Amino acid sequence: MAKLFESIGKLGLALAIGGGVVNSALYNVDAGHRAVIFDRFRGVQDVVVGEGTHFLIPWVQKPIIFDCRSRPRNVPVITGSKDLQNVNITLRILFRPVAGQLPRIFTSIGEDYDERVLPSITTEVLKSVVARFDAGELITQRELVSSQVSEDLTERASTFGLILDDVSLTHLTFGKEFTEAVEMKQVAQQEAERARFIVEK
Repeated sequence: MAKLFESIGKLGLALAIGGGVVNSALYNVDAGHRAVIFDRFRGVQDVVVGEGTHFLIPWVQKPIIFDCRSRPRNVPVITGSKDLQNVNITLRILFRPVAGQLPRIFTSIGEDYDERVLPSITTEVLKSVVARFDAGELITQRELVSSQVSEDLTERASTFGLILDDVSLTHLTFGKEFTEAVEMKQVAQQEAERARFIVEK
């Protein structure tokens, strides 16, 4: 009877060890995600692994999982207009990585590619585009400004392996001095209108 329990114990131990090895050799890639394999001996592999359950060599290979679905990001930027007015702009970007370029993105930029790339290229493009317009044009030609920012930013992001599904200006305000000047102008226009109305009576 003791030998039977000893045999069962050995079998159980062998199954537990075998199950642990098999479990450590499997990994899952969820829907909308892709994986890049890092090999301790050969470095980052050029193959992008799709969704599903996959095998790897335990303790030698490690999967790095990337989310390839569109994600939003708000980037606030303070810049200057053509007539040297301070402009506070917030840009909302829907972005995702190009799945085929994930090995290059991982080796050259890292897993936090969106933290490293999006704020800097957004600031660069916004400063370039906003400097072409004066403060009044930024308000009256907002669609033109938005489309120009979208075109330039999409082109710039593609060099880093990013696809921008949507780019939109969500917030646009000016410096305190400019806002006060606009308010004073509106008050003066209203006063002139009131005086004209009184004279016409």
